[in-house]
Amino acid sequence: MTKTIVNLWTSLVAREVEEVLGTYADHPFQQAFSIPDLRQELIAYVLSHTPGSYIVLEDMEKLPLDACRLQLSFEEKQLLKAWVHEGIRCIFDRHSETITKHIPEVDDPGLAPSHWFG
Repeated sequence: MTKTIVNLWTSLVAREVEEVLGTYADHPFQQAFSIPDLRQELIAYVLSHTPGSYIVLEDMEKLPLDACRLQLSFEEKQLLKAWVHEGIRCIFDRHSETITKHIPEVDDPGLAPSHWFG
């Protein structure tokens, strides 16, 4: 039988990344982190700064529901949010050149010629 080690923080961090990114502007942050590689890099960044909590599963065994519901204290939740914010800044800065190439600037619709004449 094959055993698999599962980090219980992964789904927690992914949910927190989603929640924190929702507080950022769509352009460029949400668009940048909708790129799967950048999203995975952000999750990995946060996971590398958090404690691990692991479970070993047998071959076809499913993850128990109670294992997915890690309870964090207020301080732990704030620390996790802080790591997500720091990860966003760090990864965004590291990949800023690539991001600006792949996500064009948003044009001001008021400057479009069709708006000049009513």
